[in-house]
Amino acid sequence: MFSDEYYMKLALQEAEAALERDEVPVGCIIVSNNRIIARAHNLTETLNDVTAHAEMQAITAAANFLGGKYLQKCTMYITLEPCVMCCGALSWSQISKVVIGARDEQRGFINKNLQLHPKTEVITGVMADQCSAVIKDFFRSKR
Repeated sequence: MFSDEYYMKLALQEAEAALERDEVPVGCIIVSNNRIIARAHNLTETLNDVTAHAEMQAITAAANFLGGKYLQKCTMYITLEPCVMCCGALSWSQISKVVIGARDEQRGFINKNLQLHPKTEVITGVMADQCSAVIKDFFRSKR
């Protein structure tokens, strides 16, 4: 069994893939039974689609892999706290656990007093400094 840090490092690799495409560098991994069933990163610029967040891409890929819309017994590792839209999708997916790297104080769901599915466990702060640095460096380079 691998640690949360192990999977977050893989999510950070996805964030780097987004960065290479000049996308906001957010990466995501979904794991089921210690097996990676989805990998994704932001594609909003590439697809010209505001809904193409890493979480949305990963939820779709995982559901396709599992052959159903519910992600029970799955864990998402996401480098940046999900937004309100992604929070809703995660709630509907009934995902069992969400592990967050960096918090998003402005756009994240936590400060909006939103919650995921009642049975979803949320862990924050896994490799937060590394996850935060990737985002901050990206936006610093845009200014």
